[in-house]
Amino acid sequence: MGLLDKLSGLLGLKKKEVHVLCLGLDNSGKTTIINKLKPSNAQTQDIVPTIGFSIEKFKTSSLAFTVFDMSGQGRYRNLWEHYYKEGQAIIFVIDSSDRLRMVVAKEELDILLNHPDIKHRRIPILFFANKMDLRDAVTSVKVSQLLSLENIKDKPWHIWIGETQSHVADK
Repeated sequence: MGLLDKLSGLLGLKKKEVHVLCLGLDNSGKTTIINKLKPSNAQTQDIVPTIGFSIEKFKTSSLAFTVFDMSGQGRYRNLWEHYYKEGQAIIFVIDSSDRLRMVVAKEELDILLNHPDIKHRRIPILFFANKMDLRDAVTSVKVSQLLSLENIKDKPWHIWIGETQSHVADK
């Protein structure tokens, strides 16, 4: 079973075509994660910061994914909400080694969860606790506590631990 099949299983996706929003602060590793989800022959060697957003499409044997890679830089975060209605799943990426901005990540998550286009939908969310291989990274349990994930009762969610370092920041 490939990574995309595991992802669709975790998110409970049953449709043939799925629109996924990939959100998180700048430099959390969103583009790197999306690149690793793609088939190996479609992966790129050079990851560049996302300005605004980009769209990636890839398939498994049973699903076609359209992933909206949304820039996490402050001036672009207000654009996220324009894609909420179309989103059928969310990947929220957290830089587990960036303790200082964990508060900002929680604020953005709270805004997301309380948006009218998300709040009353049972949209599945995958929290990707990224950069766990870095020395200053907090555990997935601590990430969950800092983001108050236990308070999310009306949406299926899962936290996934990742070690994909990203050394570029959204600009």
